[in-house]
Amino acid sequence: MPRLALGALSGALAGFAALAVAELVAAAVRPQAGPVVAVGGASIDATPAPVKDWAIRHFGTDDKLVLQLGILAVLAVLALVLGVLAVRFRRVGAAGVLLFGVVGAAAAVGRPDSTGLVDALPSVVGACAGALLLYALVGRLTAVVRTPATAPGSVPEEAAEETGEGPSVSEGWDRRGFVLAAASAAAASAVVGVAGRSLNASRGQGAIASRRTVVLPSPRSPAAPVPKGAGLRVPGISPFLTPTGDFYRVDTALVVPKVDATSWRLRVHGKGVRRPATYSFDDLLRRELIERDITLTCVSNEVGGPYVGNARWTGVRLADLLGECGVKPPSRGGPADQLVARSVDGMTIGSPVEDVMDGRDAMLALGMNGEPLPFQHGFPVRMVVPGLYGYVSACKWIEDIELTTFDSYDPYWVKRGWARRAPIKTESRIDTPKPFARPGSGTVMVAGVAWAQHRGIDKVEVRVDDGPWQTAHLAAEDTRDTWRQWSFPWRAVKGGHTLTVRATDRAGTVQTDRRTRTIPDGASGWHSVVVSVE
Repeated sequence: MPRLALGALSGALAGFAALAVAELVAAAVRPQAGPVVAVGGASIDATPAPVKDWAIRHFGTDDKLVLQLGILAVLAVLALVLGVLAVRFRRVGAAGVLLFGVVGAAAAVGRPDSTGLVDALPSVVGACAGALLLYALVGRLTAVVRTPATAPGSVPEEAAEETGEGPSVSEGWDRRGFVLAAASAAAASAVVGVAGRSLNASRGQGAIASRRTVVLPSPRSPAAPVPKGAGLRVPGISPFLTPTGDFYRVDTALVVPKVDATSWRLRVHGKGVRRPATYSFDDLLRRELIERDITLTCVSNEVGGPYVGNARWTGVRLADLLGECGVKPPSRGGPADQLVARSVDGMTIGSPVEDVMDGRDAMLALGMNGEPLPFQHGFPVRMVVPGLYGYVSACKWIEDIELTTFDSYDPYWVKRGWARRAPIKTESRIDTPKPFARPGSGTVMVAGVAWAQHRGIDKVEVRVDDGPWQTAHLAAEDTRDTWRQWSFPWRAVKGGHTLTVRATDRAGTVQTDRRTRTIPDGASGWHSVVVSVE
């Protein structure tokens, strides 16, 4: 039994060494080629949409961390099992480690952003290192140790030879050799892992430096000042403009791409593009910039969920850039009805050409809240299209725009069961009081936000329990592309109560009470909170 436990330890050390070496090799290749990242990305791609939705709903922006920890946990268990197996079947255990290297290599090479067979190197080299270490450590556990038969007070070895008493053979194992080998392997793996992690972090220094040097020119078309009264002074309500650090992030990138703005290029091509073009970051900076307040919403946002935010975006009008390339919308005879945006990480997002060219402030954004885009929000350039859910409009780290048709190409999310077209639904949310709050009796301010981007909010109503709908006070409107705050003074009486909100947009559409899942085109339903008044 002790040897089986030490075999499990050997497997764990071999797994640790494999990952550490792979991390170091990935620093020379690219961070995205590491086995955990590659397998994690492949897992995301293969996960059914309802499961992804569940993960986002329960783990939020930590879903990627949870996934990677889950992968590491599974690898740890498998490493322990292989170590135990190797005690009795030494070569089989080592071969098992190599097999997982093959899986990691296949995942890395098969990623949409793969640069070729070189992406297999981290997994292959790491697996070879792990397999050799497991083979060597288990060898220490199965070695036959020869010990002299002489002991204090016994005859000397020369005399033993004359009398025929030779050294004895013990069926033990090399304890000292195993401890030294295991300790050395653990220390070396730790050093290699730290070195790999440091080198991977340093690979993005050029991109970080390029972002620091970006100075956004003053927009030729600045955003109008936020109207007085657009932000209500109600404790607990979401701020009108979401701070950059609090803005939601939902994407599939396990490693945030760090793109050097000086080498970044955007290619525009495809069906109906009479003048294909390639733009640099400086090319966009020299163009006429616009600045707009726009609320973005993720299609994975549940009713009352947090994946919605309002920011001030600075960028280039997408319609102008497409027009210069000779693109016409379908309403004017253009042959392409879908714009496919491709990210540096291989993500593809399809937007209706008609929507990005119908006069709304669709843009290639370079700035967010007065600063260059943060890396996690798409630096150096991303798309922003008001009125559409992010999965059909908000491509981050964009590097390619292809004009095509909905019939001829399905982007990433459409292939996984989401709708091709996804205008944002009219929704509202109660920010305060929070669910299960215990306010005192008397006047309690109920407040929150409502949104229907590119249509605007016309009315918000609140209902207490099963009572009548009562009109809430609307804050001043900034634009129809931003959310709108609202408040309602409630005369609360003791007991348990349910507060419900609904909105009506500028087109006269009342927010539906019909509850739907986020898939295929966004959640719907009324948001309610239960409180106990004391």
